[in-house]
Amino acid sequence: MIALLLGAGFSKWAANLPLATELFDFAIEPFGIREKCRLERVRKAKFQWDAMKPDALAEQFIAAVLSCENVRSRKDVLWYVARRISEPYIWQEWHAGRFRRHVLMVDENRKWDRPGVRTAAEFIVQCGRQLAGVITLNYDLLVEYALGSGGFNYGANDEVLQGHGPYPVSQWRNPARLTGQLPLAKLHGSISWDAEGKCTDGRRGLSGRTLIVAPTPEKRPPAELREQWVLSSRILGRASRLLVFGFGFNEYNEAVLLHLAHAGQNVREVVIVDVCSRETAAAQLWPRAQIRSYQPPPEGLSGIQAWLKRD
Repeated sequence: MIALLLGAGFSKWAANLPLATELFDFAIEPFGIREKCRLERVRKAKFQWDAMKPDALAEQFIAAVLSCENVRSRKDVLWYVARRISEPYIWQEWHAGRFRRHVLMVDENRKWDRPGVRTAAEFIVQCGRQLAGVITLNYDLLVEYALGSGGFNYGANDEVLQGHGPYPVSQWRNPARLTGQLPLAKLHGSISWDAEGKCTDGRRGLSGRTLIVAPTPEKRPPAELREQWVLSSRILGRASRLLVFGFGFNEYNEAVLLHLAHAGQNVREVVIVDVCSRETAAAQLWPRAQIRSYQPPPEGLSGIQAWLKRD
């Protein structure tokens, strides 16, 4: 069995979503005065942080804000992160006599015309029936869009998502149920989750109440995401082969690195898909595994496909 581990590089490759170093480029089109004010507050906070800590990482800024006592600042940063990585999946459309904002939902037919969805789906499908599950550090919904509610689950059978159900409109009153057999573990949360549950789109993030966790050097997963880490352990425990796409093996991500090393003790083969070489870092986690690397498709596609087809 093969486990698929996705980092920010996967979403960058498939949909040109920003890496952490690009996240605070403020490349969004705000809707209305309220969003403009929020955007300006985040911009100001990031400017002040950069002045005090010019060498700090974006993840450290997020972690610092999320741990502060200022509730509005926390909501602003959560809103901005969700808004930025949702930008390709939010648009205005004319409905019921006025322009309204629409956030792409998991089962909409229109998702296939949105950036990266078809590309992500085609790559995951190539992994075939030998795929034990998907583990991602990303907050975005690219995997959910690619697979649809009938193609994955978050660890529970037939889980009901909040929000509209399947497309078309005539079926929206029916709930969206996760009936897929492929487990998807989101170790750092999702812009579609909050303390009240999981949703069919990224609307939770737009409220500033989303359940996401910055990758900080903590040795234990947050309590609210513990089930996702347990699910990830099950996925890795079933797999003897691991395909890593776009994960940076950053040292500050200590909790994840410890988790991957411990839960992936049965892994014997690792393929890394990345623009940079990560083999040395990977060897520290899986010293007994055979490790090789390929460039992202299209350059490395033939090598990746050949490895996937091996028994």
